[in-house]
Amino acid sequence: MPLQFFSGEFLQYAVVFFVLALVAAVLGARGVAGVSMTIAKWLVIVFLVLTVVTLVL
Repeated sequence: MPLQFFSGEFLQYAVVFFVLALVAAVLGARGVAGVSMTIAKWLVIVFLVLTVVTLVL
């Protein structure tokens, strides 16, 4: 029985935070860009872990 968070929403949120980080970096908000990149990185990691778990099970 697949759960709702396996639908790829983590990857979509990661892309949103990545774009936010790029825009913030261009505008000179380095703190916001760094936090956004960190969030995007963790969302991609969670997505990959959930993908592997789904494939194994």
